[in-house]
Amino acid sequence: MAAGIILYFSLPFEPPLWPALLTLALAFVLAIRARTPLSRAAGLALCFSAAGFATVRWAAREAAPWDPLPRHAVHVAGVVQAVEPLPAGERVTLRDVSLDGRPPLARTVRLRLRAGDPAGPSPGDLLDVRALLRPPPPPAYPGAWDMRRDAFFAGIGGYGFAVGPATLHHAAGTADWRALRAAIADRVLAALPGDRGAIAAVLLTGLGGAIPSIERQAFQDSGLAHLLAVAGLHVGIVMGLFFGLVRYGLAAIEWVALRVDVRRLAAVTALAAGGFYCVLTGAHVPILRSFAMASVVVLGLLTGRPALTIRTLAVAAVVVMLMAPEAVMGVSFQMSFAAVLALVAGAEAMRPFWAWTGERGWGRIGRCGIGLFTTSLLAGTASLPFACYHFGRAALFYVPANLVAVPLTAFWVMPWCLASLFLMPWHAEALALAPAGWGIGGLVAIARDVASWPGAVLPARQMPPGSILLIAAGLFWLGLWRSKLRLAGMAAIIAGGLLAWFWPAPDLVVGAETRVIAAHVGPEVLTETGRGASRFEREMPDRVWGLPATAFPLVGDAASGAVRCSAYACDIRLAGGLARLLRDPGSPDDCRGIALVVAPFAMRGECAGVPQLDREQVWRRGAAAIWLEQGRVAMRFADGNRARPWLVLPPVERASGLPPAATE
Repeated sequence: MAAGIILYFSLPFEPPLWPALLTLALAFVLAIRARTPLSRAAGLALCFSAAGFATVRWAAREAAPWDPLPRHAVHVAGVVQAVEPLPAGERVTLRDVSLDGRPPLARTVRLRLRAGDPAGPSPGDLLDVRALLRPPPPPAYPGAWDMRRDAFFAGIGGYGFAVGPATLHHAAGTADWRALRAAIADRVLAALPGDRGAIAAVLLTGLGGAIPSIERQAFQDSGLAHLLAVAGLHVGIVMGLFFGLVRYGLAAIEWVALRVDVRRLAAVTALAAGGFYCVLTGAHVPILRSFAMASVVVLGLLTGRPALTIRTLAVAAVVVMLMAPEAVMGVSFQMSFAAVLALVAGAEAMRPFWAWTGERGWGRIGRCGIGLFTTSLLAGTASLPFACYHFGRAALFYVPANLVAVPLTAFWVMPWCLASLFLMPWHAEALALAPAGWGIGGLVAIARDVASWPGAVLPARQMPPGSILLIAAGLFWLGLWRSKLRLAGMAAIIAGGLLAWFWPAPDLVVGAETRVIAAHVGPEVLTETGRGASRFEREMPDRVWGLPATAFPLVGDAASGAVRCSAYACDIRLAGGLARLLRDPGSPDDCRGIALVVAPFAMRGECAGVPQLDREQVWRRGAAAIWLEQGRVAMRFADGNRARPWLVLPPVERASGLPPAATE
């Protein structure tokens, strides 16, 4: 099913829906009428692949089209759908948005209010503010995260920031779960200010925008970022606490213990608590996976069937892909399912060892310690390739960090945070949040300390898509089988690693709208950064080459001697030829012997007859990666084709009606 979804996103054009539906029907008939196990398996595989393809194609078909957004400040009026606290100010999501009194937009809009704005919006309020809006930005470089695709399927039409104070005309008085999330987050931040309150708020509501970037980076570099992303660990803690409280509480009542199956009743109660926590924290992909698995586990417990198996994970994956098929392309889906697959397969493989250690005395203590170690090792190792692929870096000391942080979260922080929810009706949440803050302070100290260790973070250069596909297939195969046949998955994992190692990195990368231009020259990476470059664009050299970058010299030669710059241009001597980076229009220099000219502006006659890449081409085709081989130029653009519905056309194309750019 995931393969069918990936196939849809990999196509260079928007496919029709009917071939997928026809294939689905034919494959279903083939599976039903199959006479051998192999043909039945082939029919089912084709059936689910077609189902995945059809599901995501239908989701794209039902998504609202893009709304045109003005390039100047406008009065934005809409209904507040969600409110997220930030380190400075708040971010609101508006629906039924009207711009300068025009008809409402089909999509929602996310706005960052000014720091210190006293409006204090809540979900359901009618908000009016003057703001600047922009469509979702394109990928910072080829292969980078495509924010347009995520926004298209999420129903978001644009992002922006307020340039004036917000006004609340009146409150609609809504009382849905979004209002409850916002109210809980506000109460937590009021009772526990600072970074500790921000982390407590994300544990209870999933709203993590208030966490300072320094703390978030420390959690990422120490391998503890999963503690800030509500997922299976948090759902397991919530359900485990409720299961234990209900089961042992009812078992202590003799009349109930003799007449009621308290184990099953506790399981149903824990499932209800997990469902409430899932909704309260936003029902994101990792928590949907966790809750789907928890539902199957409870069903297995009620029917006396094995619960925690690969089948449980498969059911959870199907549920998530039916609800949000586009999530397959996201890092949350990939890292979450890879980690749980490794945990389930590892638990099955270690069953003989668990039986040997015993369940009493020192054997039980040893099982807990070894279980925590293997859990951190398996989950962290399985998700490591995906962290390298999406973030260009990987935390190496995740095992020792999790050995301390996970028990602290499970046995101290989360119980106190949950206790604060029950104390909120009496405005006594501070009694529980204070000890929770002590534990959160310990988590922050662990994250900072581990992140400061030498070699804590491994920079990784950009991996090709084929590499991560091979690694994912190898992990799946390795976790699927129980016999020695599973070892064949190691071949795919090794092949994916070798492909990433030998894949030739580009010589130059031109970022979105040419705000950042970078070149890999010998042992160093040089960048030219313009005004308005985003954080993703500035981090592009680290994620593409895994190397720190320095700026092109204003005038003179670079340290390697392969770059010579003037006020007009920089000549870059690469292994495959000589490239020139223009800085200003005009052509006072001779362009003979130049293999490629790159300019952050629209070129008008400069270096005529030489292969060129300027700002106008990048506007049309997206960010570009360039390879020079013996004077020949090969380019790869982020937008290989404009036939996909989530690609936002530049304003110049919308205004002039120019046809979509041809595929390079």
